[in-house]
Amino acid sequence: MDFLGIGILTWITFVPIVGMVAVLMIPKDNQSAMKWAAAAATFVQVVLAVMIYFSFNRGLSGINTLEGMQFVEKVTWIDIKSVPWFGRIHIEYFMGVDGLSTPMVLLTALICFLAVFASWNIEKAMKGYMAMLLLLDTGMMGVFVALDFFLFYVFWEVMLLPMYFLIGIWGGPRREYAAIKFFLYTLLGSVLMLLAMIALYFSVTIPDPATGERIYTFNMLAMMDPANYQAGSLLAGLGTYWRHLAYIALFIGFAIKVPIFPFHTWLPDAHVEAPTAISVILAGILLKMGTYGLLRISYPMFPELANYYAWPLALVALINIVYGALCAMAQQDFKKLIAYSSISHMGIVLLGMSAMNTQGMVGAVFQMFNHGTITAMLFLIVGVIYDRAHTRDLDAFGGLAITMPKYTGIMTVAFFAALGLPGLSGFVSEAFSFLGAFQTFRVITIISTLGIVLTAGYMLWTLQRVFLGQPNQRWASLPDINGREMFTLVPLAVIVLVLGIYPSFMLDLMTSSVNHLVDFVKETGASMTLVP
Repeated sequence: MDFLGIGILTWITFVPIVGMVAVLMIPKDNQSAMKWAAAAATFVQVVLAVMIYFSFNRGLSGINTLEGMQFVEKVTWIDIKSVPWFGRIHIEYFMGVDGLSTPMVLLTALICFLAVFASWNIEKAMKGYMAMLLLLDTGMMGVFVALDFFLFYVFWEVMLLPMYFLIGIWGGPRREYAAIKFFLYTLLGSVLMLLAMIALYFSVTIPDPATGERIYTFNMLAMMDPANYQAGSLLAGLGTYWRHLAYIALFIGFAIKVPIFPFHTWLPDAHVEAPTAISVILAGILLKMGTYGLLRISYPMFPELANYYAWPLALVALINIVYGALCAMAQQDFKKLIAYSSISHMGIVLLGMSAMNTQGMVGAVFQMFNHGTITAMLFLIVGVIYDRAHTRDLDAFGGLAITMPKYTGIMTVAFFAALGLPGLSGFVSEAFSFLGAFQTFRVITIISTLGIVLTAGYMLWTLQRVFLGQPNQRWASLPDINGREMFTLVPLAVIVLVLGIYPSFMLDLMTSSVNHLVDFVKETGASMTLVP
C-alpha cells in the first residue's frame, strides 16, 4: 500500500517528523498552532494505523519469512564495498508488520494522538515539548516496524533522547535525577544489545542478489534461520556458551525496558516525575518495547535458549507479579501506585511468554495491548486530579464521587479493567496468560494468581479512599472532568469494553503469527544441540 510512491509503513513512521518540522517553524508565541500541528500529525498516524488494521491479511503467518510479513518495504540503505576488518557492509531499509507488530502499531498511534491532547496545558517551552514528543513517536513506531536489526537499533536509540529531555525538562521536582537514572539504565541495555547485534552480524550471511557472494547481514529474518549461520563464526556453534552470553545480553537489554525485577527501579522515579502525557506513553508503549523485543528478536533467533530459559523467565514473572502488587499496595502517591501496578501487570505478559504454548503467548501479546490502553487510562486519570488539587496523596481525598461523578465513573471503569473484571479487556488476556502458563508451570502459576487478589486489594482500597466516604471539604469546589479530558479517556474506555466483550477484534489479528512463533521456537529449538 503506497502513497506517492512511498510505503504506508514509512508514512506512519515518519509523519510525526513532518509534524515536528512544522512545529519548529511556527513562531514561538503561537502555542495553539503548535498543539494543532502535533495533533494533526498524530491523527494522520491514527488514520494510517486503522488502514493497516482493515487491510491486514489475517490468514498469513510466518514470523521468520518474508512471505509472512505484510506491507513490506525493502531497499538498500547503506552499501560499502570494502571496509577493513568488516569486509562489505550491507544494511537495508527493511520494514514490515505481522500479527505480532500490528497491535503495537495501533497502540502507538492511538496513545501518541491522545498524549498530544493530554499535553494541552503544558506551560513551559511548548515548541520544544511538542517537537520532542513527535520525535519520540517516530522512534517508538520505528521499533515496531523495523525488520533490519541495524534499523531497529537506530529507532531504539532515537527514542532515548527525547524521553530523557521530556522527563528532565518538563518533569517534577526530582526530574533531573529521574531522567539521568532512566538514561543510564536504558543506555546499559543498549550497549549490551549492540554487542549481541554485532555478534549476530558477523555470524549470519546471505547471498548477494546481484553477485551471489555471501555477505554479512543485519536482516532479522535471515538471523532466524540456522542455515544462514557462517561456519566457524561466533554464534554458529549452537552448542557453545557464546550463544548463552548473546541471549542474556539481549535479555538484559529488553528486561530493563519491561522492566523486569531487579532492573525495575528506574520506573517509579520516571513515572512520578514525568508529565502526565509522558507517563502515559512510558507505561502504554515503552514498556511493551521490551517484551516485543524478546518476542521479535530473542525467541526466534535463539529458540533453543528461549526453551532452556523458560523456567527462569516464569520465576522472574512470578516475582514481578507479586512484588509489583505488594509495592503498589504500600504506596501513598497515586501515580507511584499505578507505576508499580505496571510492573505487576507486565509480569503477566512474561508469564504467558514463558509458557511456550499458543494460549500463553496469545495471552501475553493481547495483554501487551490491553495493558497499554488500561494503564494509559489510569495515568490520564491521575493527571486529571493532580491538575486540580496539585497533590497525589491518596489520603488527602475522599468522597470525590459526590463532587466529581463523571470522573468517578470513568475511573471505576479503568480500575475494574486493571483488576481483571470479566467483561473488560484485561480479564481475557490475563485468563489466556494464566491458562497457558498453568499447562507448563503449575506451581509458579498458582502462586502468581496471588497477584490477582493483591491487585483487587489495592485497587479497591484506592477507590474507597479517594472516591467513597464523606467528602473532604478542601476539595468541595473541584470541577468535574472537562471535555478535552473526556476526549482522551473515552476512546480508551470504549476499546477496553469492546475487547472485553468481543476480543476477536484483536485476537484474529495476532493468532496466526503467534501460532507460527510458538511452533517455530519449539520445533527449531528442539532440533538444536545445547550445552547446559
